[in-house]
Amino acid sequence: MKSRIIRSISASLSLLALVAAGGAQTIVGHMPAMEAPHEGTWLQWPHHFTYGTTYRNRLDATWVAMTRALVAGEKVHIIAYNATEQTRITSLLTAGAVPLAKVNFLIRQTDDTWVRDNGPVFVFDNNTDLKITDWGFDGWGDDTPFAKDNPVPITVATSLGLPRVDLNATVLEGGSIEVDGHGVLMATRSSILEPNRNPGLTQAQLEAVLTANLGVTKFIWLDGAPGGTEDITDMHIDGFAMFGPNRTIVTMSNADLAYWGLPAADIATLNAATDIANVPYSFVRLPLTANNVVTTYGTNLGYKGSYVNYYVGNAVVLVPTYNDPNDATAMSLLQTLYPSRTVVSIDVRNLYANGGMVHCVTQQQPEKYTGPRISIAPLPSAKVEITFTGKIGVTSRLQAATDLAARDWADVSTFTPTQPTNWFSFSTTGLNRRFFRVITP
Repeated sequence: MKSRIIRSISASLSLLALVAAGGAQTIVGHMPAMEAPHEGTWLQWPHHFTYGTTYRNRLDATWVAMTRALVAGEKVHIIAYNATEQTRITSLLTAGAVPLAKVNFLIRQTDDTWVRDNGPVFVFDNNTDLKITDWGFDGWGDDTPFAKDNPVPITVATSLGLPRVDLNATVLEGGSIEVDGHGVLMATRSSILEPNRNPGLTQAQLEAVLTANLGVTKFIWLDGAPGGTEDITDMHIDGFAMFGPNRTIVTMSNADLAYWGLPAADIATLNAATDIANVPYSFVRLPLTANNVVTTYGTNLGYKGSYVNYYVGNAVVLVPTYNDPNDATAMSLLQTLYPSRTVVSIDVRNLYANGGMVHCVTQQQPEKYTGPRISIAPLPSAKVEITFTGKIGVTSRLQAATDLAARDWADVSTFTPTQPTNWFSFSTTGLNRRFFRVITP
């Protein structure tokens, strides 16, 4: 028998309510939240083969900074265009005092840097084994070159020896979706259900493939808006709203959402969003930049920058910054939201000129399942939440004790996870039990 023991910060718990996704559809993949433990992060390094040397050189420093921050807590997998580029990148990292022990390279020709959108999307299957979902990528509706980017997931799957699920019949960019890891997906229709991406695909058909392969059973749909030539993503969700920990949505003020171009009805829908158990999300609202963004080479872009497009690593939170007075405010708010990680400023001014920020150019590879994990956190209204990660379909027992010396373990409940990570919500009572463990076969 295996057991995991953890001390609760609350004195007493009572009945267990398992939040489980229902429905008759077969689910074969489950996408964890971004803050779940990583094996590593994938980056596609900028090169000169599509947009020239100036383009590449203006972005190198941002990639060096991201790599330097990430290696503190995980591996960094760098996709380099060719062996010559690998040598160049290694020299940049060495010059930037970046330790190379956790850096490895995959040689693969690419069109550009946006691995969030064209790269692999890692999921767990029902045996909690890792696999790669390979969605179609067509350059955001045939707006940019994509022939070299679209096959990247095949190369990654081969290099890692992981199974690959071919979903190229559905065009889906990673930045067009947000998942909370507990069965809820948030997206804009404008960036997925549009003729140049998925002609003829209905929302019901899209939801069916997302449910089956990502394990989501509840959808927060916003209409979004076509981006034209200014926003070729057609309003990706990760530019203005992302899921944070503990039932949180990180977004902007209503006024800033309107500035971003979000319709009033979408703002209302977002503010009313609820989780898989229909509990309202709490909100952290980051500012926009105080000023229009100016690149390091002096170009005023004529519009403000978003801090919402951040990236959560094992040890750090990479926050897009713009040499703006509001940089410090955004970083402080995110440090409060992620107290166990170090918030790191990543200057994205030049990257933003090309249409993206930190989240757009990173892709997490989850840590392989090595056994059950349990964590406990307080909730409002005298409740405590347990997050349990374990194998799907395996019945386990949750036990509680007054103290470890007494060994008076008593069953609180039995449960059978329907997805790798599950929320268990307790209301407090007079049980006076402070220690918990999960017993699994």
